[in-house]
Amino acid sequence: MSWPFAGLVLRTPRLELRPDDDEGLHELAALADAGVHPEDEMPFLVPWTRFPNPGRSVLQYQWRCRAALAPESWTLNFLVRTGGTVVGMQELSAQSFALLGEVTTGSYLGLAHQGQGYGTEMRAAVLAFAFDHLRARSARSAAFVDNPRSQGVSRRLGYRADGTAVHVREGKAATQLRLLVEPETFVRPPWTLQVDGLEPCLELLGADVNRAGRYPGR
Repeated sequence: MSWPFAGLVLRTPRLELRPDDDEGLHELAALADAGVHPEDEMPFLVPWTRFPNPGRSVLQYQWRCRAALAPESWTLNFLVRTGGTVVGMQELSAQSFALLGEVTTGSYLGLAHQGQGYGTEMRAAVLAFAFDHLRARSARSAAFVDNPRSQGVSRRLGYRADGTAVHVREGKAATQLRLLVEPETFVRPPWTLQVDGLEPCLELLGADVNRAGRYPGR
């Protein structure tokens, strides 16, 4: 298959996650236009939700990530669905994964779908995917100090504090908490992640089977 990620899917009890899902991209863009955080908050370093057309920015970002994907540097943007409806996006990215074995996550949910535990469930899904199927050694995340919801998701999943960084956010200094979780500290959910279509994707993700042993099912 020329583009194997079209067949990759992660499933949890309530959610289905597919990367670069053309069918749902415009639904995701509409979600962004409708809002993913309150007006008086800014959870992102790049304030793309303030742009004149956030939905268009979402489409362009998704297309850029897809075009640039390579074993040395990749970003998978999983569209998150429940009951067939797109509710958000869960990102999983890595640099030099074959050497470092580390991934980074980021995400957002439409305002109408927040407060239902989806954020924790979709992050748990990509962590289980990274640790159990890609054999990642660690996963990183970050949240500004004024974003308690993201910090809460990280605490529930076993992340620990790993320092701070100060960034310029919308013209002001803002402190970001760096967070780290590893396979042995990951607080696993009470369900088992289902993964289909991974095998053809491994080479493009720089997944090194010799570093971690056999992948599940191989």
